[in-house]
Amino acid sequence: MARYASELAVSSDTVATACLLTIDGVLDSSTYLKLRDAIIKAALDEPRAVLVDVNALDVPASSAWSVFTSARWHVSTWPDVPIVLVCGDADRRTTISRIGVTRYVPVHATVEAALNALPVEGRQARRRARVELPASLASLRRARDLVGEYLTAWSQTELIPVATVVVNVFVENVLQHTASTPVLVLETNGATVTVSVQDCSTTPAARREDPFRGGERVSGLAIVAAVSCAWGSTPTPSGKAVWAVVGPENKL
Repeated sequence: MARYASELAVSSDTVATACLLTIDGVLDSSTYLKLRDAIIKAALDEPRAVLVDVNALDVPASSAWSVFTSARWHVSTWPDVPIVLVCGDADRRTTISRIGVTRYVPVHATVEAALNALPVEGRQARRRARVELPASLASLRRARDLVGEYLTAWSQTELIPVATVVVNVFVENVLQHTASTPVLVLETNGATVTVSVQDCSTTPAARREDPFRGGERVSGLAIVAAVSCAWGSTPTPSGKAVWAVVGPENKL
């Protein structure tokens, strides 16, 4: 019996501090983004790794396996969580490797083998805070205050000025360009601080100049790019997350 292309189910479990996604259904152009965004969402929760069991996944066109490369690319800088495939069929593993996916996303025959191949847990422990803010101008001040409170508690006071600049740009962009309630996520690994603001718009964040004033007016994201180590716009199932990483070299 033929399966409809729109059929795709993603279930999640936790295995030895890693997230295990089990995929059942058809991977094609109609489900590609759903699967990619589900993997990205799992990675943004920062497990040890995201393991993706593809044994029950039907992939009519081998090029669709690139969805895993795309997901890994989106999280490669932040939060840099490994994505690993689990596939018991040797021929399918050969296909996945042949089209280049394993250059970025390894594949193993079993969950146990995938876990055993992960690097020893040596990542610095991360501290994380998540706050949903109202869709009002009051959120600008609230976001700045939260940056000060959390970074003080995390002994990162030297990065408060630059993180405040970043969060002000991100929240202001959400309020100006979307109808979303901003969701602020702050985290630190002890060396750097990441500021992320999520919204419900699928339009990627991009630097834009004022068409009437040209270079006289510098965009907020241009400022973020200038004061951070790295920044980006990552799709999520509900919209996107715009993030920036700041470190000691970015102190203002």
